[in-house]
Amino acid sequence: MLTKQGCLDRRERMWNAIPDDVEWVLIADPRHVQYLANFWVQPLSFSGGERGLLLLERGGPATLIGDNFAVRSAAHEPHVDREVIERWYDHKHSVINRDHALLKALKAAVAGLGARQGLVEAEWLPAGAVESLEGTSYEYSVHEESGDRPAKDLGTLLRELRRSKHDDELALLKTCMRAGAAGQARLREVLRPGISEFEIYREVQMAAVAAAGRPALVYGDFRAANAESPKQGGLPTDYQLQEGDLFVLDYSVLLDGYRSDFTNTMSVGVPSEGVKELFAMCQAGMAGGEQALKASAKACDVHAATASPFREAGRAEIFPHHAGHGIGLAHPEAPILVPDSTDVLVVGDVVTLEPGAYVEGVGGMRIEHNYLITEDGYERLSQHEISLA
Repeated sequence: MLTKQGCLDRRERMWNAIPDDVEWVLIADPRHVQYLANFWVQPLSFSGGERGLLLLERGGPATLIGDNFAVRSAAHEPHVDREVIERWYDHKHSVINRDHALLKALKAAVAGLGARQGLVEAEWLPAGAVESLEGTSYEYSVHEESGDRPAKDLGTLLRELRRSKHDDELALLKTCMRAGAAGQARLREVLRPGISEFEIYREVQMAAVAAAGRPALVYGDFRAANAESPKQGGLPTDYQLQEGDLFVLDYSVLLDGYRSDFTNTMSVGVPSEGVKELFAMCQAGMAGGEQALKASAKACDVHAATASPFREAGRAEIFPHHAGHGIGLAHPEAPILVPDSTDVLVVGDVVTLEPGAYVEGVGGMRIEHNYLITEDGYERLSQHEISLA
């Protein structure tokens, strides 16, 4: 879970990036409510998919806004000063439109703001919120556009702040990664001809959730690839693995909105020489990308370093996708490691390196690790074994 001090520190960073005349903000993206207040509706509950809003006042209280069942379905105790809750269901009366309950709670929460200047995260607010906000004074952008300084909305600002992870976020990400590594280890134990993709998914999920020590979401690519279909992705099917297949396990474990994302490809039986050659190129690509990982590095340069072994072998076309991306509360998120990226790595970024190779008549694969960008370079966070067998 996120700590109270971590949430307070993130709020301070937000306030420091917002003009002094803004006295309150309304946070609407569920990821940002989690980021700033540790409120995450447990997706594996009857309130999965519902949300709350967060009202923050400069130098004042933090207020969680929601219906009674959404708030009681929080994964953890939220770090707020007060709650404004509208009854949606009480086991006695018929329910109203649940979104209307949220908007009614919002109207009550902002009633005392008056003419104080506010800023709202408009992208996640429904049109119905306009009525709830009547009587308040608010804007959508953080500052006015001027010269080379474009106007910036609150949601974009928070996404930029999210890139520099705090200690409590890193602790949560590392828990996700330990769980992910347990699933990767389980694949090694069960992989064999005749097992289905779905059976592998069940085994990996069971191992990952056990390692997490609590309910978790598990998603990603659980697919076999082969000479005829070298690039596969998505959720598992009932396909049964055959001798000579490759199995790509590229998956994430998600806890409280945060996630891991790392990959290994294993051979079903003895890999061919062609497969070994592709795997060696992927390993060389990862090593090249690691040499370029550091704060202030251009994302496009990290991609170039990862792609270099493929280019040098005259086979640039077999590595067609990104070299990696940021992870945290979204997947993917900035920085994006692609040829035309304008992103620059910053201290606190958590990124992946993900070289892959896909050749008809041979097979297809990806490998991937997760890294924290530090003052001195990087720390590799994922600890799973990468090998064909």
